[in-house]
Amino acid sequence: MPSDISTLDTEKSFSAILITSAGFLPAMRILAASDIHGDRQQAERLAEQAEKENVDLVVLCGDLTHFEESTEGIIGPFVKRHKKVVIIPGNHESVATTDFLAEVYGVVNLHGYSIKYKDIGFFGCGGANIPPFQLAESDIFSLLEKGYQGVRASRTKVLVSHVHPDGSTIDQFTKIFPGSKGLKKAIDTFKPDIVLCGHVHEAEGIEEILGKTRVINVGRGGKIIELK
Repeated sequence: MPSDISTLDTEKSFSAILITSAGFLPAMRILAASDIHGDRQQAERLAEQAEKENVDLVVLCGDLTHFEESTEGIIGPFVKRHKKVVIIPGNHESVATTDFLAEVYGVVNLHGYSIKYKDIGFFGCGGANIPPFQLAESDIFSLLEKGYQGVRASRTKVLVSHVHPDGSTIDQFTKIFPGSKGLKKAIDTFKPDIVLCGHVHEAEGIEEILGKTRVINVGRGGKIIELK
């Protein structure tokens, strides 16, 4: 799995966020989205927005499919527009299916891995702490720990997850999707600057600060995020 992407080509409204570090010029512009669930029209809308906003990277935070159906037309629209893409599985698709999509379309499955762009590092873990494609909390932490090793020296660190952390405000929007204790442990341990997640559809767009980490439920509508 590649650990460096320094060769990157430089129905809901989109929103934008600016993440800054004093003294640095803009380094990267990304589109992050989640929970497409096999909706080809939504994938096309997101890809059009990625092209319009001239993003450097597209980050898809899981539940690309609906229970492993409708795998076609989800990644292709981004690749057709020459966008670099990283993906993780949600709880609706297996790691094997996500690996297959990554191989077919030439994108990166970030599950348990990391990538770097300039001095910005991305590491991730997909799946969820509920069925059907469920991970133990200890596995969620271990996979994030593995991915973190590749970005620990990066100035800005972005953690990509399908689920939200335990103790998050997002818990207020659901009674059936608990926050992840493994993810919360990773946030406390590795202190990423940003966590991108989805999973709880009703919490789309919710942002909060946990410690020094900004947690964003990017939702199926997507968010444009500028990293400095």
